[in-house]
Amino acid sequence: MDLFNFRSLVILLSAVGCCNGQSVLPAGPLEGVQGKNVTFKTLIMPTDVGDFITVSWNFNGGSGLVPVVTSAPKGETVGAGYAGRVSLNSSTGVLKLGPLTAKDSGDYAVTMVTGAAVQRTGVTALKVLEPVTVVTIKSNLNEAVEFNSTVVLTCSAKGSFLMYKWLNGTAPLVADGNHVTLSANATVLTVAGVFRKDLVGPIYCTASNKLESDSSAPFNLTVSYGPENIAMTVTPTAEVQKKGSNITLTCSAQSSPAAVIQWIHNGVPLNMMGPKLVLDNIAEAQSGNYSCMASNAKTLRYLESTTAKFTVVEAISGTKITGPNGTLVAGNSTATLSCQASAGTAGTRVWLKNGVALSPSNRVVVSPDKSSVTIKPVQKEDSGEYQCKLTNAVNTDSASLKIGVNFGPEAVSVKGDSAVEVKDRVTLKCTSVSLPAATYTWKFNGTLTDVMTAEYIIEAAVYKNTGIYTCEASNAVTGLSNAVAHKLSVKEEGTLDNDLTGGQITGIIIGVIIALGAIIGVVLHMRRKKRQGNSSY
Repeated sequence: MDLFNFRSLVILLSAVGCCNGQSVLPAGPLEGVQGKNVTFKTLIMPTDVGDFITVSWNFNGGSGLVPVVTSAPKGETVGAGYAGRVSLNSSTGVLKLGPLTAKDSGDYAVTMVTGAAVQRTGVTALKVLEPVTVVTIKSNLNEAVEFNSTVVLTCSAKGSFLMYKWLNGTAPLVADGNHVTLSANATVLTVAGVFRKDLVGPIYCTASNKLESDSSAPFNLTVSYGPENIAMTVTPTAEVQKKGSNITLTCSAQSSPAAVIQWIHNGVPLNMMGPKLVLDNIAEAQSGNYSCMASNAKTLRYLESTTAKFTVVEAISGTKITGPNGTLVAGNSTATLSCQASAGTAGTRVWLKNGVALSPSNRVVVSPDKSSVTIKPVQKEDSGEYQCKLTNAVNTDSASLKIGVNFGPEAVSVKGDSAVEVKDRVTLKCTSVSLPAATYTWKFNGTLTDVMTAEYIIEAAVYKNTGIYTCEASNAVTGLSNAVAHKLSVKEEGTLDNDLTGGQITGIIIGVIIALGAIIGVVLHMRRKKRQGNSSY
């Protein structure tokens, strides 16, 4: 039977229903790898083996039916394109096909006819899988700006029946449908308004089929952001800085790429860039407000820090008190003390006298700015050490000046006996309070003597020494003098022995008191002893 007649028979048998309705092929589809072989097995029972007159395999890849191989009593016929690629077992209908090409994918049908004209058929599908290779990620951008850029990543690969997945590091990349979206076949990943951490990953694309999978090279995209979280510090932190000291300002901001730092003083940009500003040996002109500005050339954004303010103050030094050049005389002179410093400005001034705060009075007047003190007129109690303390925010400096007020003589007095006996030694001592110390002269009965010391001494009194002795104390600076008189009587020897002096009277009184106390003590002792004797009975 030729092939034409055989096919006609098959068609005829099919038309009249001379066939078994059960498929002779297992459920498909089959899968094979390009370049390798595949075996189409059948469900023929052992009792049916060898009972088939004809076995025919056909292929439909979508362009119509194509003969693969047919086995008939007169021999085997191999279809075009299958020579050397097929092997048919005519007893079981099993077909081996290979090496496979991508074009072998499609539907395969077998028709088997027995000697009893019973037709057995079956249809299955074959998928020829190409190996997964050349998995790549392409981006629509080389650089991105956070919040502004939309990044589109496209994954491509060679292979068949591919499925795609995206990984962020080792974790699956999850699309939320808004910020991150995936195309239907997952080959396109879109990140709208990209965040800095979205694509740090690194990002991988994995392409796979049922046989194998492959991943792309790691993908990273630089996402520029910032500046943000700007912070500035000043060291030292005091709001008042001493002139000549050193100040360091530092500025930091989160930014990628690193922000450019510009320094600003009192609203004016300085010609100083970088994260650190060092001010050495600062001057008062450098007082004011400082801030830093961070800018990013990629994001075109900038951010200014909060303002730090400090004042540069010169330390007070060279404090000096200037006072009166002339001599000060109590009751006549005026003293003006002025306090100034050669450097620095005082915020407060304090005057002290002998370590105690100076109290203003109707004579002691402190100027409104406390730079001077005027004492008018000076008195002896104004003598002492005057101190001026100048203080500002960075230090205190002081100076002192001693002044002496000349006064007196005052409280002139003469101490000595008013009556002596002939041949007694007489010492009259004159004292006074005076600055400078007074000089003394003595007069006897109104006649100036040649004694010019504070003591007037008579070695052996005679009757003619009786009289009035006048001591005159003089102060050459104040031009003042003061005198006091003392009466002395010289009496016959022995006449003053019966006369008790004040000291002698005092001694007698003390002796009487002591004797009286002793008597009282003896009486008390005797009474106590007597009581003790009575109590023994």
